[in-house]
Amino acid sequence: MHIFFCSDPLERRRADAVYASEFAAARDVVDACHLIDFEGLEMSGKPFAEVTPPQRQEPAVEAVYRGWMLSPAQYRRLYGALEARGYMLVNSPEQYRHCHYLPESYGVLEGVTPQTVWLEGAEHSDADICDAASAFGDAAIIVKDYVKSQKHYWDEACFVPSASDTERLLQVVRRFIELQGGELEGGLVLRRYVEFETLPTVDEGDAPSVLEYRLFFFDGRLVSLAPYWDESDYPSALEVPVDRFGEVADRIDSRFFSMDVARTVDGEWLVVEVGDGQVSGLPERVDEDEFFAELGQEGT
Repeated sequence: MHIFFCSDPLERRRADAVYASEFAAARDVVDACHLIDFEGLEMSGKPFAEVTPPQRQEPAVEAVYRGWMLSPAQYRRLYGALEARGYMLVNSPEQYRHCHYLPESYGVLEGVTPQTVWLEGAEHSDADICDAASAFGDAAIIVKDYVKSQKHYWDEACFVPSASDTERLLQVVRRFIELQGGELEGGLVLRRYVEFETLPTVDEGDAPSVLEYRLFFFDGRLVSLAPYWDESDYPSALEVPVDRFGEVADRIDSRFFSMDVARTVDGEWLVVEVGDGQVSGLPERVDEDEFFAELGQEGT
């Protein structure tokens, strides 16, 4: 297994400071670690613009990207650039999109994740937005795009107490789109608000901080499970229903992905979201040496 990390924009021969500890942990347990130029990829589609390209491989070898989040188009360019040098990222561009864009995976998550509807693109009439929201009746909903929400602006750009309150709904949607600006991904998403158990010690602005865990799967096998939040006291006796989520994982069209799960106030466990494992952050409580040892083992 070969792993590609983002380089430091000020010192191209080193991994970005955010990924430095991961780079150090991976270097001892995988075949090789390499660097890419994230800024070059982002601006011109050239991942080796300011770094030395890795040696060509023949036959091709498996690879994983660990770095900043990419749009599906950017990931496709990275995939192509690495493939040309004999490095095959474990997730195809289609698999990356499947986990990166919520609507792409909703079909296999429906029933184990909050009810969701969406509108493609950023420009929608008030009537279309209200029509989409009508699926929730009077229930509370949250507003986001295909990838992110504005949870730090919880009341003004994320949470709608009643989907039938059209005035409040449209205010929140307009503010959300304004804050996203040109970075809105895919389109507009409306999700049923679910009351999860909370963790009072996490400071996330006005957004509720929930009893949440992040799981990583590789080729259908759970390789990591850890509390999502870094500075919270999680119940020591709590057991995440791994078997339940393992069955869900088998339906995800991806070799390497993350799954965030949480427990509701009624005791039901749900999937909050899935993400491509290559761009999903490692919770602080994950042992990086063990994590990359697992990836190295999977790549053998």
